[in-house]
Amino acid sequence: MSARDIDPLTKPDEHLNPEVAANYDAGVADRATDAVLEPTLDVLAGFAGDAGALEFAIGTGRVALPLAARGVDVEGVDFSAAMLAEFARKAGAERLRVIEGDMTTTDMGRRYGLVYLVFNTIMNLRDQDAQVAAFVNAARHLEPGGRFVVEVIVPSLHALPPGERFRPFDVSDKHLGFDEYLDRARQILVSHHWYRAADDRLRQISGAFRYVWPAELDLMARIAGMTFESRWADWDRSPFTDDSPSHVSVWRLATSNNSASSA
Repeated sequence: MSARDIDPLTKPDEHLNPEVAANYDAGVADRATDAVLEPTLDVLAGFAGDAGALEFAIGTGRVALPLAARGVDVEGVDFSAAMLAEFARKAGAERLRVIEGDMTTTDMGRRYGLVYLVFNTIMNLRDQDAQVAAFVNAARHLEPGGRFVVEVIVPSLHALPPGERFRPFDVSDKHLGFDEYLDRARQILVSHHWYRAADDRLRQISGAFRYVWPAELDLMARIAGMTFESRWADWDRSPFTDDSPSHVSVWRLATSNNSASSA
């Protein structure tokens, strides 16, 4: 049996791996700069207001910790003990309530003005039912009028030459990244990474994800009792176009979450 014969969904999510978690911040250092984070924090803080925010897949706290430093009441959930261990080592982490659990089912016991998912983490849920469940759980945690915000790539199938399934997304001295569009029926891509770890050794990891289309996300929100509000190309609220490689989308729970609670 070759590697291609093995279903990638049988492999545990790479974020459960302590080695991946230990090197995660170094791998996303370019996304932790003030220039990148400030527009993100502006949007999230504005939506959270005094009602607070819940981050699904809080990870190592790249967004949650600086958002909390702005005075926002931030809480989080993540299924990876390894990622949460990295989070717990950071200054200010002790002030946030964070639960190890599944973002599709975990009940935080309160409601918020904002629930958010950043940096493609909706794709960590590797089937459509789980992605819908995340929307339903987000709606359950929102106050009336609260918002659910998701940042995620637009699938790049249109950029693949005929017969090809690999697309490079990062080629640099420190990192090589290729997405393999493996199963179009189930919308599965495998993200392959070669990177230089903290010990200066070259490491390789691959993880399976379920890519999702903007219109599909809108339908998931509708199932959960939310309505579409905005879609931007980035956190600076620049217009979303056919050429945008990713998007930030916003859905709102208009009056109540009764429909989501009964879903």
